[in-house]
Amino acid sequence: MGDLGPDLCRTLRKACRVTPQTVSPPARLQGHAVAPGRPWPMGASLTGDGVNFAVFSAHAERIELCLFTPDGRKEMARLPITERDGDIWHIQVGGLTVGTVYGFRAHGPYAPEQGHRFNPNKLLLDPYARALEGRLKWSDALMGYKIGSPRGDLSFDTRDSAFAVPKAVVTDPSFTWGNDQAPRTPRSDTLIYEAHVKSLTALHPGVEKGLRGTYLGLCSDPVIEHLLKLGVTAIELLPVHAFIDDRFLVAKGLRNHWGYNTLCFFAPEARYMSQGALWEFQTMVRRFHAAGIEVILDVVYNHTAEGDEWGPTLCYRGLDNASYYRLAGGGRHYVNDTGTGNTLNITHPMVLRMVMDSLRYWVEAAHVDGFRFDLATALGRESHGFDPNGGFFDAIRQDPVLSRVKLIAEPWDIGPGGYQLGAYPHPFHEWNDRFRDGVRRFWKGDAGMTRDLAARLLGSAERFDHSGRAATSSINYVTSHDGFTLEDLVSYTIKRNFANGEDNRDGHHENHSDNLGVEGPTTDPKVLAARALRKRNLLATLMLSQGVPMLLAGDEIGHSQGGNNNAYAQDNETTWLDWSKADSALLAFVQRLSALRKSLTVLRQRRFLHARPRPSDGIPDVIWRRANGTVPHNEDWHDPAFRCLCVELRMAAEGGDPNPEAVFAVFNTGSATTLHLPDTAPGWTLILDTTRPDLPEAGLPAQGFAEAPAHSVLLFRSVTDTPRETAP
Repeated sequence: MGDLGPDLCRTLRKACRVTPQTVSPPARLQGHAVAPGRPWPMGASLTGDGVNFAVFSAHAERIELCLFTPDGRKEMARLPITERDGDIWHIQVGGLTVGTVYGFRAHGPYAPEQGHRFNPNKLLLDPYARALEGRLKWSDALMGYKIGSPRGDLSFDTRDSAFAVPKAVVTDPSFTWGNDQAPRTPRSDTLIYEAHVKSLTALHPGVEKGLRGTYLGLCSDPVIEHLLKLGVTAIELLPVHAFIDDRFLVAKGLRNHWGYNTLCFFAPEARYMSQGALWEFQTMVRRFHAAGIEVILDVVYNHTAEGDEWGPTLCYRGLDNASYYRLAGGGRHYVNDTGTGNTLNITHPMVLRMVMDSLRYWVEAAHVDGFRFDLATALGRESHGFDPNGGFFDAIRQDPVLSRVKLIAEPWDIGPGGYQLGAYPHPFHEWNDRFRDGVRRFWKGDAGMTRDLAARLLGSAERFDHSGRAATSSINYVTSHDGFTLEDLVSYTIKRNFANGEDNRDGHHENHSDNLGVEGPTTDPKVLAARALRKRNLLATLMLSQGVPMLLAGDEIGHSQGGNNNAYAQDNETTWLDWSKADSALLAFVQRLSALRKSLTVLRQRRFLHARPRPSDGIPDVIWRRANGTVPHNEDWHDPAFRCLCVELRMAAEGGDPNPEAVFAVFNTGSATTLHLPDTAPGWTLILDTTRPDLPEAGLPAQGFAEAPAHSVLLFRSVTDTPRETAP
């Protein structure tokens, strides 16, 4: 905050003692003009001679702007905001500059049964705050009601909460971007790496100690070099919007590590900063772009950190509870489609505007390349239910800024009709849990999963092939932050979440995992070899499937969370990647898979494959086979003994691509078997065998017959550009 000077401070303090209902604010304050300002842009914006403030509330009776000392500890002034355009309240204060610390107080009815929870004793954060001063200090004073009162949340608390809440800070987002260019990697060429800013770097020996766990550490040379060797084209970051640690976690000595507890949708989380400035985040994006890597943010617009009616009054609840949230029970209670206590009311035009403004801010001011929407069904739920043509989707698809970035939906929530996999409109990608579970079950050896695997290998067309959607609509993954890591997937059959303090009740109960003979860590060489092979098979299946693959950070080096499949509260060695124990052989194998996928266009197609003859050579673009070379019949697909699935792939017939390149992939979850290679090409070269990870880069020639080892993935490439004229 700029130096207000003693005269201005005295004047502001005097203004604080004035009753706003009867006395208008002075036109000028010792040379610092107070003017009506304007209703745009929302939040605090520099005007050249001061700062304009604009905040939304449809039901407040009056709102005050509160100015604080630069450290946020002392409230210096309360200025009544009397100008109102529709439901936007606004004021301009001359002489204020970058660094000004402020908040709001909103007066209005405290009538929870009607959905209103105004309490001017509670300092409120600006929903458009670009930076925060201070961290939340849990206190009963944060509650709008009196804790312990027999009237519960219908009671009214008169304690001032200013000492306990973060304050908004006026910022200048300008940054020297130089020749920064968004990589704009085609969807078909994308390889996503899901990572946590701190977990990835906290123990990295190549990252400077002072930068570990920060945005600047994340974009350091050693991390970027690692990603480039993996072939990563986009890093997807767990939430970096400012969030808070839940009170029940703090009481247990834990923290909200994942960050799905957003307080402010415009401010970067300060715990990942070394100097508390936006330029650190912007520098990270610029460095990733220079390396050809896109930055995708995991965003949480489905709920806020204020919880249900028993939660704190920090921002939205105090400004206009009835507008910001979806309410139930006549208004007293909250719709909880998210499992977190509340659900944002995206159908309200001003709440939708806030979400759109936030998304554009991160694209325009921070140059991010896309978003992954947490519990996205909640964003598309209208009064009649989930609607792929609802307001949220329409707003994004028509937006000239947002329609050109990558958009990824987590296609479910816990509300009615919450599971919507495949129902999202173009150009959304979707996290495909059917891929995750189907591939896990196939390699675990569950009966009858071969038919399901075939669908996953071709981009889950039964879900996504409609309305002009592309084969890249599916985000394929075997593991994500939510659940077992790859190492734990092959090491545990039972989750071990006791460290979370919930008696192991939290987290997924059905993980489709397998310990391969021993539960947890072991030194048994046979078990370790079996686990290593299972990991290679899972990863190979991921990389050979149509769609967009996503790797979980740490899977490539064998990171374990000790069986914790819900490590959201573990900001410690449980989630921090231990680079000193990296599995170099597994890392080399993942690098090889990535390079292989990149070299074969047939594995990265935009169009779905439908087993239709190609105009160029008459051969179908996909041919399913059994190990003996025959095409499976309907009864074969339902045969539980059908455990060796083979598929021959070419460029899609609909695309008209004459490229004769062909691959023949084998997925054998059964015993070793003789393999009949297709005669649709004069010869084949074996270029991948998961039982032989050290196979020569050039591959091995194969003619007519080969062997598919037990529990293996094989990939052959046609050795000639001139396939035979007729299909079998």
